[in-house]
Amino acid sequence: MKSRMLHIGAGYLIDIRHIVGIFDLDKTTYGPRTREFLAKAEKDGNVISAGYELPKSFLVCRDGDKTTVYLSQLAVSTLQKRLG
Repeated sequence: MKSRMLHIGAGYLIDIRHIVGIFDLDKTTYGPRTREFLAKAEKDGNVISAGYELPKSFLVCRDGDKTTVYLSQLAVSTLQKRLG
């Protein structure tokens, strides 16, 4: 079975089967739990920046036991459109 890929910017393609959630960076980082989650992911080396511009969204992806956070310069609405 061929997996579908989502382009999140700067040449990064994510297998949609691994996406746990797509979040708006401005709207979700007000909460302390989200900030703690992102800080821990950064500290553990599990954050990947998909672009050089200011990120607008982040994706939480899970592949087996590994969780990776991707920062994307694309808006959530753009990523949702790309998902179809």
